[in-house]
Amino acid sequence: MPPGIDPMKRILPVTALICTAMIASSAILHAQEPEEEFEKRFDIHGYGTINFFMYDWETDPARRNAIDLERLVLYPVAYLTPSILVRAEIEFEHGGTGVTMEFDRFEEFGEFEAEIEKGGEVILDQLHVQIELEQGINFRVGRIRLPVGVLAYEHEPTEYFTTTRPEMETSLTPSIWYENGIEMYGKVLNDGALEYHLLLVNGLDATGFSSATWVRRGIQKRFEFVNAEDFAGVAGLQYAFTPQFALGGSVYYGNSANNRPKPDLEVDAHVGVYEAHAIVETPQFQLRAMGMYGTLENADPVSQANRNLSNNLNVKRTPVGSAAAGASLEAGYDVLSLFGDYSATLFTFGRLEYYDSMAKVEGDVFDNPRWDRRVWTTGVNVRPIPHLVFKGQYSQRQLRSEAPNVENTFSVGVGFEFE
Repeated sequence: MPPGIDPMKRILPVTALICTAMIASSAILHAQEPEEEFEKRFDIHGYGTINFFMYDWETDPARRNAIDLERLVLYPVAYLTPSILVRAEIEFEHGGTGVTMEFDRFEEFGEFEAEIEKGGEVILDQLHVQIELEQGINFRVGRIRLPVGVLAYEHEPTEYFTTTRPEMETSLTPSIWYENGIEMYGKVLNDGALEYHLLLVNGLDATGFSSATWVRRGIQKRFEFVNAEDFAGVAGLQYAFTPQFALGGSVYYGNSANNRPKPDLEVDAHVGVYEAHAIVETPQFQLRAMGMYGTLENADPVSQANRNLSNNLNVKRTPVGSAAAGASLEAGYDVLSLFGDYSATLFTFGRLEYYDSMAKVEGDVFDNPRWDRRVWTTGVNVRPIPHLVFKGQYSQRQLRSEAPNVENTFSVGVGFEFE
């Protein structure tokens, strides 16, 4: 039966209007306050990573070694006033993308030839107005990073040990996760020990859901415009017990049925993502842990609708789990600190991860054991200076399916940051 009117659709326009009015009023009142002259009108920060991979996969013996210019990220910031700014994030993935034209006198008999030079992406991940009123109440409007998972707080190459970002977190949800909407955030209690985020953003598109990556590809990137028939609410908290130890968590909940390119799903498809995490960071020791559980309403009808999608949409069209689950734990120690006080560091680390994108299924959906994965990784990070890191690691992923089910990967990489 067709779903009834979602209560969220009744309250969202009013909520959005109230939030917008609050933000606009705050900005106007704050802009009218006398402010000292400031010189800094523009700033830029960035980071990048380059990696090399050697594969020994039982599941794919022909897989070839690869070099990946993984990403270059730029954060330009334009200050309109000392407290009102425009922030953007531009990401060049896998070397960017481009098309060139050349004149080939010989092979093309004097014809012009167009060539795709690179198969990567250039993405505007963030673009928002940020209004900093005071420590406890601030606002963002535009395309915003969602406070879901450890990567929302620590995603630059010196902030995680592995050559690529944590596998569990990046395999089940969009990571790092960006959506369009409104955010109120701040730090309160005990001199700002509690950091909070409250967001209203556009929802996911259920056509991108799949067996292997659950809702990760549901982020709307395939079309010029983002559908905003369904919205989602997000809440995130992180409490710093000390400057070195913090606990946090987040909740994401929103419908994904009506953001599909065509109105071809007659039931709701609410997505819920619930995570908790811990971060410990001292000069000698670092630990990061995270657990996540997700639910998808009416996963069987979603799977049936996706099976009939056009090939031109470029989605997986595989069955989707009604729940996904994952957990990760990584720890590292600076062994150089055992021998003296050095400005450089040499962290040895280990990571354990479990994730299952089909932790639960419903209806006719088959629970494929291939997507129940366990990964262990060990390696070293050498940081000659704080903003430069060289990484080396060995990882083994094991699938719960019958053999062949082991995937071994050796990788080395370099990461850097700049301001």
